[in-house]
Amino acid sequence: MKAGIFVKPGQVAVAEVAKPELEKPTDAIIRVLRACVCGSDLWWYRGISQRAANSLIGHEAIGIVESVGSAVKDVQPGDFVIAPFTHGCGHCAACLAGFDGDCLNREAGGNGGYQGEYLRFTNANWALVKVPGQPADYTDAQLNSLLTLADVMATGYHAATSAEVKAGDTVVVMGDGAVGLSGVIAAKLLGAKRIIAMSRHEDRQKLAREFGATDIVPERGDAAVAKVLALTANAGADAVLECVGTEQSVATAVKVARPGAVVGRVGVPQQAEMNTNDLFWRNVGLRGGIASVTSDDKAVLLEAVLTGKIGPGKVFTQRFDLDQIQAAYQAMDQRQAIKSLLVISEA
Repeated sequence: MKAGIFVKPGQVAVAEVAKPELEKPTDAIIRVLRACVCGSDLWWYRGISQRAANSLIGHEAIGIVESVGSAVKDVQPGDFVIAPFTHGCGHCAACLAGFDGDCLNREAGGNGGYQGEYLRFTNANWALVKVPGQPADYTDAQLNSLLTLADVMATGYHAATSAEVKAGDTVVVMGDGAVGLSGVIAAKLLGAKRIIAMSRHEDRQKLAREFGATDIVPERGDAAVAKVLALTANAGADAVLECVGTEQSVATAVKVARPGAVVGRVGVPQQAEMNTNDLFWRNVGLRGGIASVTSDDKAVLLEAVLTGKIGPGKVFTQRFDLDQIQAAYQAMDQRQAIKSLLVISEA
């Protein structure tokens, strides 16, 4: 089969590799229809983090179940599914508490290889999210929105729930990438009255407003803090969604939060250490981490997409086929695309 592989920093390619097979009773084989490039993929693409040469890549997809192991009962061959990157088992302490992103029974390497024609999916019985009907029942836009539920929309929602966003809140969203824009959607879905999006890029500002942002702050650092405080009558935000992960972004998030607020952090940490003293002196909480993709999809997000309450698929601003995978990564790397869609198969 054809699959995307990592060659070296700045280079990915399509290669012929062995089609995956069932290895455990808890596995499923998925025929991938659509996948995409994540902002976290750019870490190893840019050489910031290490990745083995010729390794399979990608961790977001939708597809059709082709075969299942003997322990998989909740999905069957032919089912249309969302394939989350989290692979929760559904029965460990973490999953039962609603934190399947930290499943205690995850398998190493289970979240690789989504950018290919077939995928071996571990912990398939519970972790896969079954979508009613078949892909032909949905519009192109709906299919794209369903794809965001494999990671990016669920991650934005995790930021919002970690920050304890509630009806009537003023929310600040740090980051204007696909996760930050999904955070805007999530804040609105949870009833936020005012949503301040921190963004310096016109295309992303426009989409943030379409998703529900009421204010745009292009400044960074101390200037951004001053602008947010001015917008909130010096009170600060009731909740802050940190969707970047840099030291500056986290520091700004803490400073724009009102005393007693919570910062929901989902930006992958880019600094090994951080000063937490400001959290103490301002009674600001810090929560968040790996998204609870399956839990939140099943509880809230799948229905929200199916009923048209949210349309996060608009974060895909460029479309590619699998053979164009290098161009898909370049478009993300060079900020020509907010998020790159990979159409692996039309049916």
